[in-house]
Amino acid sequence: MFGSRYTFMRQLMHRLEQRADANHGVRVDYGLSYWTPPLPPNLAFDLESGQIEKLGLAPIVSLTDHDNIEASQLLQNIRGEKDSPVSVEWTVPYGSQAFHLGVHNLPRIKAYEWMQILASYTACPSERQLKEVLAALHAEPEVLVIFNHPMWDLYRVGEDLHIHMVNEFLNKNRVWIHAIELNGLRNWKENRKALQLGERWGMVLISGGDRHGLEPNANINLTKADCFDQFAHEIRYEKESRILFMPQYAEPWKHRILRSAIDAVSHYPQFPLGSRNWDERVYHPDGNGVPRPLATLWPNGTAPRAMRWGIEAVQLMGRGVFSGGLRMAWSEVHELRLALEGYKIKAPEATLDARVISAAINLAQTRLTGDSD
Repeated sequence: MFGSRYTFMRQLMHRLEQRADANHGVRVDYGLSYWTPPLPPNLAFDLESGQIEKLGLAPIVSLTDHDNIEASQLLQNIRGEKDSPVSVEWTVPYGSQAFHLGVHNLPRIKAYEWMQILASYTACPSERQLKEVLAALHAEPEVLVIFNHPMWDLYRVGEDLHIHMVNEFLNKNRVWIHAIELNGLRNWKENRKALQLGERWGMVLISGGDRHGLEPNANINLTKADCFDQFAHEIRYEKESRILFMPQYAEPWKHRILRSAIDAVSHYPQFPLGSRNWDERVYHPDGNGVPRPLATLWPNGTAPRAMRWGIEAVQLMGRGVFSGGLRMAWSEVHELRLALEGYKIKAPEATLDARVISAAINLAQTRLTGDSD
């Protein structure tokens, strides 16, 4: 999407595509390409747990990948069932749009069977099958089904159509969906709309995020639960959810996205082999259609010069005066003020406890006194 929005990016991408085809006989296929975040599963778990432990709290962390539970199963083997449930972010095609549902705490002995069921719907969606799958997930008493970042128009169908489809989806399926996500890596405006969506449908709100860099998620749930089973019970049956926004959420959203992009293309010599450089974490089909790291597909074993320059330009934006200038240009004082005002409004029962004191609010108030419109 980024590559098609700007003329210079379209020209650069077209040139790189032609070069790949000429050197390897492989046409660039963005639909079959994918990338993995820099942190391996165990380090990602440590990052999220560490942030919670600094608050003097015992962490319960559920990590998800898109339509895949391999990392989740690995973490269970390392951490144990109590601390790390088997969870997935399920891609749910719906008309001209696709939604993401966080499916947390799948029964371990049936996890792969469930993945086959979810993949079957994604490959060949139908309204009847969707209802059957959601009803069956709901019948698993410890499973938690979350509507992730519902106000994010992923396929760019247009705001009005997207909102219409979201409401249509909830009107038909909300009985089997246990909460709506407030996403720690989405902006203030979008999360306010998600909060209003929860108010409209009388649904619980829950913390979540899309951590693709080295920043831990910018919000967490506060709970009395000792394990994920108990936490799921709080959300599903007690309708109780208290969300704490962390200080990084008060930083300019665009600057946080830039930071994540820089993290994604940075080199980490201390990481395990195969995840240290960005082109080891990006996959594309080879001439036989087998996904392989880009590092193994480059002409002469190295990325094209234009690509290296592009990566260096992105990294430069995160340094010194460039980073500081962008941070000032992307100031969100008005958004911070609206967010602070929102905390003065009592949220309805079974959504968000608006009285929860957030560390982000303290930082936001400090910035407001020092900034001007």
